[in-house]
Amino acid sequence: MPFARLSCACNIYYLIVILVAATTDRNLSVVDNTERQATTFEQRVHSVMSELKPAEQRVAQFFIDQKQAALLGSAAQIAELAGVSDATVVRTARALGFESLSTLRAALLSELTGSASPGNRLARTLAATHGDGGGALQHVIGIHESVLDVLRRPSIAEGFERAVDILAKAKRRHVFGIGPSGSMADYATLQFNRIGLPTNALSSPGIALADHLLNLGPDDAILMMAYAPLYREVEVVLEVAGRLSLPVVLISDNLGPFVADKVAEILPVPRGKADHLAMHGGTMVLLEAMIIALAGRSPEAAFDSLDRLSALRGSIDKAWAKRGTRKKKLQKTPN
Repeated sequence: MPFARLSCACNIYYLIVILVAATTDRNLSVVDNTERQATTFEQRVHSVMSELKPAEQRVAQFFIDQKQAALLGSAAQIAELAGVSDATVVRTARALGFESLSTLRAALLSELTGSASPGNRLARTLAATHGDGGGALQHVIGIHESVLDVLRRPSIAEGFERAVDILAKAKRRHVFGIGPSGSMADYATLQFNRIGLPTNALSSPGIALADHLLNLGPDDAILMMAYAPLYREVEVVLEVAGRLSLPVVLISDNLGPFVADKVAEILPVPRGKADHLAMHGGTMVLLEAMIIALAGRSPEAAFDSLDRLSALRGSIDKAWAKRGTRKKKLQKTPN
C-alpha cells in the first residue's frame, strides 16, 4: 500500500505511537542523550553498518533513504519494501541501538522536526570537504551519486509513474515551491508550458500566494516541493486542494509523514546528508525526468507547442527564424 494512501486514522495512530515512545523510552537507548544529540541518525547508522548482516544493512539503508516510510509503515510494510522479514526489521532497529522500532521512529521524528540553523548546516558541510575546492567537488559528487542510487529504486519508479499519470491527466498543473524550491517551481512551470501543458507556478511566499491560488480549478493537479516544518503556505495550498478535490504530488524528504493523508503521491527525494547544507540536484533530476515523461505521453502536442515557440522566437529575433521548425524540416525531407 503506498504510504501516501494510508488513512488519516492510521497516520495519527503511528504518530501517537512515536510520540509516546519518545517520552516513555527516551532513556532506554544504548546511546546516552548527550551522544544522541551530537550524532545524527544517519551517522549513528553508518557507525555500526559494517557490523550488521547483509539483510540488516539493507534495512538500515532503507531507514536512511526512506524516512517517511519508516515513520508510517508497520514492520511488515517496511519488510516488504526492503525485501526482508518482519523479524529482520525489528532486529535491525535493536542492532542500531534502539530499544524498539518505536524508539527508532521517535529518533527519526525528532530529527525531521529539528531546527538546525543554516550556519550550523554549512559548518558541518564545510567540515566534510576538508577545506579545499577539490574536496568540495568530491563531497557534492558523492552526495548526488547516493541520491541517484535512491532514484533508481523500483519503488521510486513506481511512484514516479503514478505521479506522471496524475500530472498528464490534469486540465492544468500548478507547481508549488518557496525559496530555492520556488526557483525550481518556476523552471518546471516554464518547461511544462513549452511542451504544451498549461501550468502555473505557485512560488510566491506570503499573501502574494493568494493571487495565484485563484487559478486553481476543477480537474487540475498540484506538484508540490516542500519540506518540514509544515509552514502556513503549504497548509493553505493543501486546504484549497482538499476543497477542490485536486490530487497533490509531493516531492519531499521529510514532510510526507505530516501530510500523507492529504496528498495522492509522495516522491521521497533526498536532499543530501542530514543536518548538512540542503542540495537539490536530485529534485532537478526528478523534474527533468517528469518533463521528458510528460512529453512522451503526448508527443505531437509537445512538438506542436515547441514549433509555436520557435515561430514566436523568430518573430522577435530573425536569427531564430533561420532554424526553422520541426514541421518545416519534415516537409523538406524527401520521401
